[in-house]
Amino acid sequence: MTENASEVRFGFTTGSCAAAAAKAATYMLLTGKEKYEITIETPKGIPYHAQIVEITRQEKRVMCAVIKDGGSDPDVTTGCHVFAEVTYASADEGTESREGEARSLTEGAWVEIEGGEGVGRVTLPGLDQPVGNAAINHVPREMITKEVLEVCKICDYQGGLRVMISVPEGMELANKTFNPRLGIVGGISILGTSGIVEPMSSKALLDTIRVELNQKHALGMEYVAVAPGNYGLDFMKQTYDYDLDKSVKCSNFIGDTIDMAKELGFSGMLLTGHIGKLIKVSGGIMNTHSKEGDCRMELLAAAGLKAGCDGETARKILETAVTEEGIRILREAGCDAKAMEIVMERILFFLRKRGGEDFQIECMTYCNQYGLLAKSDGAEKLLALLMADQSFCRKDNIRA
Repeated sequence: MTENASEVRFGFTTGSCAAAAAKAATYMLLTGKEKYEITIETPKGIPYHAQIVEITRQEKRVMCAVIKDGGSDPDVTTGCHVFAEVTYASADEGTESREGEARSLTEGAWVEIEGGEGVGRVTLPGLDQPVGNAAINHVPREMITKEVLEVCKICDYQGGLRVMISVPEGMELANKTFNPRLGIVGGISILGTSGIVEPMSSKALLDTIRVELNQKHALGMEYVAVAPGNYGLDFMKQTYDYDLDKSVKCSNFIGDTIDMAKELGFSGMLLTGHIGKLIKVSGGIMNTHSKEGDCRMELLAAAGLKAGCDGETARKILETAVTEEGIRILREAGCDAKAMEIVMERILFFLRKRGGEDFQIECMTYCNQYGLLAKSDGAEKLLALLMADQSFCRKDNIRA
């Protein structure tokens, strides 16, 4: 897929590759016919026409692969083979898979998903999957299940199928990612919330951000909603009935987005994001990419100490790998609310320092497990006005 304005090519996630391979393998297993290409629909609504390679067919087992294409994104997984092996699963094997997940049922058909060679396994809490599960995140699992069951319905198959996802190059590739630090061992993660890989080169992404801001300003919007990505989409929808997908996606470029919004004439912005991203802003980091700096746990531990937690609690935070687990530790110590208040105060200090006195910035941060963690005084009021109709927002109406 190509974006005409900047000739940047979009790619597809490992989750999309896994779903496509699983769908093709299921089709070949149930029909006995070979399949060299397959189409799935990504959660973004963009179809993925995948080429199927490395086909191995047996009477009760089919394995095939899709080669990952990250498009213009500099992704270490580009070029790797994402395999899906589909086998029959008998009903007497129980109602739960090896990873403890209830099998997905529809009209008698059911699916079990497992991780094989080169797919990492979760060893620390706070990630998308529980400890012990393969690092196949929930959206890719839903995609695989949907595509496999679609074939089951077409073929009128009502039994069980086991899908094993593997990435032979995964162990080697994982050493080039943050997986070991996050407590994911043995391979890469199968990821993706939208199913597509959007361009991450700095210039291309900054150009995309500017285009989005321009569009909203051209519509007469005085204020703009900004988010690093769609992480927290469900939380914002359930809590505030706000579609996070409608906000301008700034990725890691929070500081640059503030600069562009000011330059284009906006009066202010509402930034919403997961604590794992915004905690970095509390340390003055305006480009939150890990290559620019990663002191998430140090900042969280410092906020905990300032909020009154003891040294042992801070040590536990420093020893964990993900902010969700750090928040859990703070909650157990009874100082999470105060710590998050401190974190938000620091986030606002740096955001407003970058924006200046004549540019209003409000902020909300949350996590998957506990929902809203902290918000600025004027955040909800600005969000309500943005949701109602940004084109009618007026500066004097939203100052907290």
